Amino acid sequence: MVKVAVNGAGSWGTALAVLLAQAGYSVTLIGRRSEEVEEMGRRRENARYLPGVMFPPDLQVTTDLAALNADLVVFSIPSHGVREAARLASPHLRAQTLIVNTAKGLEEGSHKRLSQVLTEELPGHPVVVLSGPSHAEEVGLNMPTTVVAAGELTTAQRVQDLFMTPRFRVYTNPDLVGVELGGALKNVIALCTGIAEGLGYGDNTKAALMTRGLAEIARLGTAMGGDPLTFAGLAGVGDLIVTCTSRHSRNRRAGVALGEGKPLDLVLSEVGMVVEGVRTTRVAHELARLKGIAMPIVEEAFQVLFAGADPKAAVSNLMERGKRHELEEVAAVRLQREAVKRV
Repeated sequence: MVKVAVNGAGSWGTALAVLLAQAGYSVTLIGRRSEEVEEMGRRRENARYLPGVMFPPDLQVTTDLAALNADLVVFSIPSHGVREAARLASPHLRAQTLIVNTAKGLEEGSHKRLSQVLTEELPGHPVVVLSGPSHAEEVGLNMPTTVVAAGELTTAQRVQDLFMTPRFRVYTNPDLVGVELGGALKNVIALCTGIAEGLGYGDNTKAALMTRGLAEIARLGTAMGGDPLTFAGLAGVGDLIVTCTSRHSRNRRAGVALGEGKPLDLVLSEVGMVVEGVRTTRVAHELARLKGIAMPIVEEAFQVLFAGADPKAAVSNLMERGKRHELEEVAAVRLQREAVKRV
C-alpha cells in the first residue's frame, strides 16, 4: 500500500488527505497545533478549516513529523512557510520520496517559485506541482473537479495516477513555470475583482479585470519562461475564474472587504486564513519592475494594499490610461508587416 503524508492541516491539505484516504492509500495528515490535531482525531473532521467533511476511518492525524517517512509527501503549507517546512521535513524523508506542492504563491525576497524552494531544500527529491480550479470545500464534498500536475512528465504522470479518481480528474503539463505563475498571480486579480465588488461595481467591471488580468499574468509568465498556452488552461484561466467568482475564495472575500473600506490588517484578521494574493502582489510588483513589464492592475493593487491608495481612484487610473491595442504583440506584428509592404 502506498504510504502518504499530507503536511499541513488547513482546508486544502485536509481535503486532499480525505481524497487520498478514500482512494485506498495509507494517509497521515500532519498538523502543527496539538490541541487542534487532538480535536480532529476525536471529532473525525477538521471543524475549523473544513467543517462537515468527515474523515475516512483509516485517515490518521498527528503532529509528529516522523510520519513524513512516506512514499508521497504533499506540502499544503502557505507559501511563506514552505522553505522552513521543507527544512524541518528533510531529515524524515525517504531517499526517493515524491514531493507534491499545492501552495500557490512566490517566495518574498528571492522571487522564487515554490518548486524552486523545495528543490533547493530537498535535493534529490522529485517535485510536482498540483494546481488548477479546486476549492477544498468542494473537493471535500466529492464534487467533480479537474486539476493539473506539472513537472517532469514521467513524474507528473505518477502523480496523475496517484490522485486520479472518478470525481477528481488530473491532467499533466510539463510547463512547471507557467503552471506555478498562473496559480500564484491569479490571487492578485481575485483581490482586485473582490475590491470592485466591494465598491459596488458589477459584472462588466469584474469581467474586465479578469480578462485584462489574465493578459498581465501571461505577459509576466511568458517573460519568465512559461508557455503562453498554459495560461489558457486549468492553471491559468480556469483557476482565475474560480478564484475571482467563488464564495469560497478567501482572496475575493478579502478584496470585497477592502473595497468596502476596511483596513488591510482588519480584513486579514476577519478572513482568518492566509490570503496569498497579498504577499504575491508585492512579489509580482517587484518582478514587473525588474523585468520592465507593464502590469497596471498589479501596480494599482500594490498601491491600494501597501501605499494607502483609494480603491476608487485605482479603478479610475486603470480606466483613464492612454489608448492601447487589446493584443499589443499581435498589433505590433501587423503594423510591422504593413510597414514592410509600403516599402
